[in-house]
Amino acid sequence: MRKMTVMLAMLSVSLCAEAGDFVLRSSDIAQGMMMKNAQVFAGFGCSGANQSPQLSWQGAPADTKSFAITAYDPDAPTGSGWWHWTVVNIPEQVNALPADAGKPDSKTLPAGAIEGRNDFGYAGFGGACPPEGDKPHRYRFTVWALKTEKLPIDAGSSGALVGFMLNSNVIAKAELVPVYGR
Repeated sequence: MRKMTVMLAMLSVSLCAEAGDFVLRSSDIAQGMMMKNAQVFAGFGCSGANQSPQLSWQGAPADTKSFAITAYDPDAPTGSGWWHWTVVNIPEQVNALPADAGKPDSKTLPAGAIEGRNDFGYAGFGGACPPEGDKPHRYRFTVWALKTEKLPIDAGSSGALVGFMLNSNVIAKAELVPVYGR
């Protein structure tokens, strides 16, 4: 059983690595560049606008049935990183989200899309806010092409649960990794 699990994990990694045409873009964030105040949290000692960035993607595999978006800080001093945003069940015909789509109870998310609970404790986008004096943290914004139309996620679902469901259903993923420090 363990050998089969390892083989399936290797196949999943291989499928993701071959998705070279699947690309994530943004007019608000850029690979390796410092995020603007618009994407900084409002609270925990930070005074940003707490807006999710505009995101668009193209080149998803033909067998994609839905998309998901995650924003994750692997550098947070928690031992498990920090989930800033999870949104699943984005219909396969959608290929962009406008800026601030991640606000709680957003009216600009596509019909059927569900935001899970971030590590600030609510369903929606929570901006960057690393501890003062830390080196700049990386923020992994990922769009996931999935082999299923719907994931059984609700507003109370943790980032860990969403991550488990995404990794179980991923066909391909594309990523942008801006940074932020204070």
